[in-house]
Amino acid sequence: MSVYCADPWIEVFVDDLWSVKGLSDNTLAAYRTDLRHFDRFQQQQGYRLVEVGQEQLRSYLAHRVAQGAARSSSARLLSSLRRFYGFLLLRHEISLDPTARLESPKLARKLPGSLSEAQIDSLLAEPDDGDPLECRDKAMLELLYATGLRVTELVSLTMEQLSLRQGLVRIVGKGGKERLVPMGEMAVAEIEGYFKFARAELLGHKQSDVVFPSRRGQMMTRQTFWHRIKLYALRAGIDTQLSPHTLRHAFATHLLNHGADLRVVQLLLGHSDLSTTQIYTHVARARLQELHSEHHPRG
Repeated sequence: MSVYCADPWIEVFVDDLWSVKGLSDNTLAAYRTDLRHFDRFQQQQGYRLVEVGQEQLRSYLAHRVAQGAARSSSARLLSSLRRFYGFLLLRHEISLDPTARLESPKLARKLPGSLSEAQIDSLLAEPDDGDPLECRDKAMLELLYATGLRVTELVSLTMEQLSLRQGLVRIVGKGGKERLVPMGEMAVAEIEGYFKFARAELLGHKQSDVVFPSRRGQMMTRQTFWHRIKLYALRAGIDTQLSPHTLRHAFATHLLNHGADLRVVQLLLGHSDLSTTQIYTHVARARLQELHSEHHPRG
């Protein structure tokens, strides 16, 4: 059985994405995985990546469909391949881009799951301020709902990114893009209380610039915080299906429900493309229709 040896251009490409685009480790790992699976298949067919044409691309996509790959997975793969072959074209390693005339699978746009304002109130009321861990969690939940941060941005937050006096948090998001987001009075108050009563106890004798350390005084993982959210949702009796970004979705939806401008929400969320933010208008519109049906005499 032959040992698979990945095409060296894959690592050159991933290194370029890291140095030029500033993409996250998770995103880089996804590109690497997609390209290695594609490369392994092409090697089995007798092709190097620089020799692949449209026929080989279509054959691989058909192979994935036959294996039961979802449309979303195939769309992501094709996006990876477009970027990779665009890179090779710029490097003059190929003369034609084999992905140029391939269409991405049509995807149905899923509305992000969210919570009502009453459910958010119930969730935020669950953590016990008297317990150091729950005091930390309460501050995190308040900040998440007040700012719409990604969970990764929240758990990796450092002290220098916070300005409680100005009520602002400075975030370096996807692609290294920086944004300033207002925290709001409630979130600032919860963080101040957490700093006063709980953070030092969580750190013990350790030194750390992480705003919300784990019980071991280290940066918390996304998975740990996700489990904490589910715990409070269970205690609050919330049976809505949650995701790690539920509070981010609620932040955007509730802002739009209360009349916020879509472009302002785009800036606060750190979306580079307005079309990414526009999906929230569907959520807000659905909620308004629901309220109209419930409360209007002729609804």
